[in-house]
Amino acid sequence: MRMLLRGGLGLALIAVGYVLGSSGFLHSPEAQAQIQPTGTNLNKDTQEKIKAAYEALLAARDALQNEGKYTTVTDPAIINAFGILTGGVDAKQDLETGRGVDPETFAALYADLATGEERANIEKNAQGQLTYKGKVIRMYPISTLKQKFIERSRLAGIDEKK
Repeated sequence: MRMLLRGGLGLALIAVGYVLGSSGFLHSPEAQAQIQPTGTNLNKDTQEKIKAAYEALLAARDALQNEGKYTTVTDPAIINAFGILTGGVDAKQDLETGRGVDPETFAALYADLATGEERANIEKNAQGQLTYKGKVIRMYPISTLKQKFIERSRLAGIDEKK
């Protein structure tokens, strides 16, 4: 009799587990690993302003390149707004010296968007940090970032006196 009771209880537990599992009653929501597109809910006027700003950045980038003040190590389709708005960037030289790179170059390198020779020299160390020719890639020091922000404001005609 006990054996029959145990067997029945075991079958009942299996049946309850099956019903709960197949109904999704205790099912947690799935993780959303896909990147959701952003900006699709922007109004048309905002989208047009973003496009105009992008085109202005392209023109400024071309002017800086003509003056020899814009050298990147990332995909040419990526524009470095920080580098452009601060009066130029030489990301190749920044990498070579090991003193840090601008924030957008830093992000692009971590996103695996380096090109050419630089891409071949970028690796990850044991701590998961990106390295260039064995040196850890860092962002500009705070003092350099502050200087760049001041220069950006000056170039934009914004009074820095606060």
